[in-house]
Amino acid sequence: MDALIVEDEDLSVRRLRKLLNETAPALLISGVTDSIEETVEWLKSNQKAGNADPNLIFLDIELSDGQSFEIFNRVQVTSTIIFTTSYDEYALQAFKLNSIDYLLKPVHRDDLQRSLQKYENMRALPAEDSLEGIKKLLEGFQKTSKKEYRQRFLVKQGQKMLSIEVSEIAYFFTEERYSFFVTDTNQKLLVDYTLDELADVLDPAKFFRINRGMMVTHKSVDKIDPYFGSRLALSLRPPHSKEALVSREKVGDFKHWMGK
Repeated sequence: MDALIVEDEDLSVRRLRKLLNETAPALLISGVTDSIEETVEWLKSNQKAGNADPNLIFLDIELSDGQSFEIFNRVQVTSTIIFTTSYDEYALQAFKLNSIDYLLKPVHRDDLQRSLQKYENMRALPAEDSLEGIKKLLEGFQKTSKKEYRQRFLVKQGQKMLSIEVSEIAYFFTEERYSFFVTDTNQKLLVDYTLDELADVLDPAKFFRINRGMMVTHKSVDKIDPYFGSRLALSLRPPHSKEALVSREKVGDFKHWMGK
């Protein structure tokens, strides 16, 4: 049995790999992709090589270039899908109604074991039944759920508290294990979230994580230059004291995001 992991957060990939190794050591991870574009390309290349689709796909819903449902519009998928998501229980009713399982982030061992057991129980079902379930899931989910993103942050400045609108923020970054954001007016303020947590509560259409330690907005990118190691160097507005580099694995997605 093999599986493809589709996830754009390294921490989530590492956690899922570790849990799969502990709960299903015989399971082969045949690939890891982090965007719609890369996943579609991976599946098409795999099929073109004459290989069957992986038995399982662990599929994150919110990817850097959009919702992963788009994958099913661009390539035929015969794998069993287990979605990974941060959506609340109300939005997840669609999953429960269509025999397609989900894992609520952060993924826990017991939930993963339940999903794998459900997969084993479903293996006897005809493939078309599973595909029909996916179609119904897409329809139900898109009708019943719309993720709400953070609109403002309450932060401390000296002895007072400030409520800062997300629309006023130029970029986020980490410094000595703390997270900060810089506003359009060049205020640097401490925020009580990690970048992993921020990536989950901010609209990916407006914020892009260029590397482990920085997340930018379209308006903050003043200039883009090629950089050593197939990376990109950004000049930010307001200026940042350190280099703002788009990591090599993020370059393709960043270009796509900037062009939207």
